[in-house]
Amino acid sequence: MSVLAVGLSHRSSPVALLERVAMSGETRLKAMSDMAGAPSVNEALIVSTCNRVEVYAEVSSFHPGLAAITEILAWNTGVSLAELTGHLYVHYDERAVQHLFSVACGLDSMVVGEGQILGQVRNSMKDAQHAGSIGRVLNDLGQRALRVGKRAHTETHLDQAGADMVGLGLAVAERHLAARPAGAAGAVVAAAGCPAGAMAAPMATEDIAAALPEPRALTGMRVLVLGAGSMSALSANTVARQGAGTVVVANRTFERAARLAECLTEAYEPISSRAIPIEQAADVLAETDLVISCTGAQDLVLGAEDVAAAAARRGGRPLVLLDLALPRDVDEAVRAVPGVHLVDIEDLRRAAAEGADDTSGRIGALSVVRDIVEEEVGEYRTVRRVEQVAPTVVALRSKAQRVVDTELTRLHGRLPELDDRSRDEVGRTIRRVVDKLLHQPTVRVKELAAGPDGGSYEAALRELFDLDPHTADVVPPEAAKERN
Repeated sequence: MSVLAVGLSHRSSPVALLERVAMSGETRLKAMSDMAGAPSVNEALIVSTCNRVEVYAEVSSFHPGLAAITEILAWNTGVSLAELTGHLYVHYDERAVQHLFSVACGLDSMVVGEGQILGQVRNSMKDAQHAGSIGRVLNDLGQRALRVGKRAHTETHLDQAGADMVGLGLAVAERHLAARPAGAAGAVVAAAGCPAGAMAAPMATEDIAAALPEPRALTGMRVLVLGAGSMSALSANTVARQGAGTVVVANRTFERAARLAECLTEAYEPISSRAIPIEQAADVLAETDLVISCTGAQDLVLGAEDVAAAAARRGGRPLVLLDLALPRDVDEAVRAVPGVHLVDIEDLRRAAAEGADDTSGRIGALSVVRDIVEEEVGEYRTVRRVEQVAPTVVALRSKAQRVVDTELTRLHGRLPELDDRSRDEVGRTIRRVVDKLLHQPTVRVKELAAGPDGGSYEAALRELFDLDPHTADVVPPEAAKERN
């Protein structure tokens, strides 16, 4: 069995296509379930975030597995296979493992080093477990990826050397906000709950606050947060940390909005926060200066008409909309509304590329993270090779057990005068001899399996002893007790 990774991201695909392929909620659950039930595919995990949609699968055969995954991906997203093919990348076996570890470390993110991807991978695994599409192989691989990501951030603090998506978005948005009249009251609308995090509970306020930057240009602004997922919590905490005076949280589930608003009030006194139904969001646009949007909704959340109506009542104050969602939450037609500035994923991609040369604080960290990824891939490779030789070892011990059992039966038939005590002692002695003879070869073949030519040693063992790992018997517990 092998691991296959198939996907598209901000590096391989235009944002418009990513938007159409993005999956969340029941759509993603169904796609994972369909993939895990397809021929040649045993397990499936889909990681869908603001800038990537990737499928990780355990497959028994490369080409049939790849064909099944791409066809199901096309079917569930409504994007033709022909259109997908030109933008998909494929990694297999060790390269698939390396890619997932790199993703978990933030090395493949639009904002290199961002830490939000860890929560998104974790939520994707929970969804896969709910869909019943993940088993031992991908569960182990996913857990290892989370461990690698945590290790990378702990040992290098790479996430502190660069901005996260919310931080980058605010930095770009603030260029437009700088034009607002001095002393004008503002509001920030943060519509969050990006596809990869929309189903997650709000992030702990104290965890977010510790890692946020110092206050900057948002002092005194009123804030409306649309959504109450992990990205919403991050957005709300970010603007609160940067000096927002009032935060209003709107969400489809009012209780979650109220909980997040309460957490903000407790953490950022004297900030004022409250919750409203999400249907009332358009009513407060006239009071806002900045909209951050990432709800995970399949339809537009803010239409051009609502935005235009709000802009007309703003008295010339600029309105900035930061749309981090895939599919997008804000109608692109708002770009034509006077006084309104839209910043979306495509704009952030350009901003990130423009700042790619400014890596003085990250060059060393990136090198260390890449070394960590290589080390962890090597460890995973070793574990898998040892696992692969295990059936042959079991087959060898099972065959030895059958030979011993046959010979003991034969001995007892030829020496019926032996009493039970003598028979037991003879049996234990023979089994101990066989175990001692097999101990060193079985330990050694596992050690050799971890090396580059490990497969050849396992093959030699199968050939020498005429073993079939697929038909090996499991050693009965009573037999194992006898040998101890």
